Order: sequence, then structure tokens, then C-alpha cells
Amino acid sequence: MSGDEIERFCGVPDAALLVVAAALIDPAGHVLLQQRPAGRQHGGLWEFPGGKVEPGEGPVGALVRELREELAIDVFPGDCVPLGFAASESGFAAGKSGRAVVLLLYACRAWRGVAISQEGAALAWCTPDTLDAQPMPPLDIPLAQIVTRFVTAPF
Repeated sequence: MSGDEIERFCGVPDAALLVVAAALIDPAGHVLLQQRPAGRQHGGLWEFPGGKVEPGEGPVGALVRELREELAIDVFPGDCVPLGFAASESGFAAGKSGRAVVLLLYACRAWRGVAISQEGAALAWCTPDTLDAQPMPPLDIPLAQIVTRFVTAPF
């Protein structure tokens, strides 16, 4: 499915909620996770930073905006490499809204600035072999496995 097809699909009422996230990977191979606020769904769990795709945005544009808003870093769209996705079906497992969720994950090894949470969330740089030991929301768990393979694979 192309980006335009995803956007058209997600623009339909009651369609899946499209969410983007980044596996920010530093030169030493550490991956940034942020902790969800205690009062929100999946509060206290660790996730890849990102957020919802707003109407009129493409996935990478939304990711660039979210990383600027959440972490005060600048990412160039060309530095965002698609890694995979995870999805939930509509209903209870999808969360409070009952809408299905599609989470698109991108890897990024280059950015400008120092990642600092603008919303007071805890941040942690994790080694790839410890990602799967972190308590994560259900959709982030399979994506952590993809990130581990991506970071540890020989070039």
C-alpha cells in the first residue's frame, strides 16, 4: 500500500488511527525509548517516540513534526528509513477509542539537536539486546524485535 493509499484509508471515518514512531539510533547503536505518562493509556510503559498522523500530513512529515515537538530535534525526511508496522484490530484491544491502530516504525540514525523530552517524559538509551526486556505497549513489542535485528545486522 502506498503512502497516498494509507492516507486515503485513514481519512475515512472510523478507519484505523495512523501513528508513526522512530527508532532513533545513536552512533554506538543505542536506541531511544520514552516512557508514557502515568495517566494515559499504557502509562509507565516504554515506547518509540512519535505520535498521530494529523489530517493532511504524510507519515514521514508527521514523524518529523512529532520528533520536533516531543524531543526538540530536527530530522530530515530522507533520513527516515521504514522498518515495519504493527496493527491492532478495532474493539477493546485497540484502546479507549475502539478504533484499530496502525503503527508505522521508521529508523533514523541522523538528527540535529539533543533529544530532550518537551513533555517531561523519561528517556532511556537502550542497547538492542535489552529492548525486548523493557515493558512496552503491545504494538511496540514486535517492533522492538525488528529494531534489534536492524541494529545488529551486519551491513
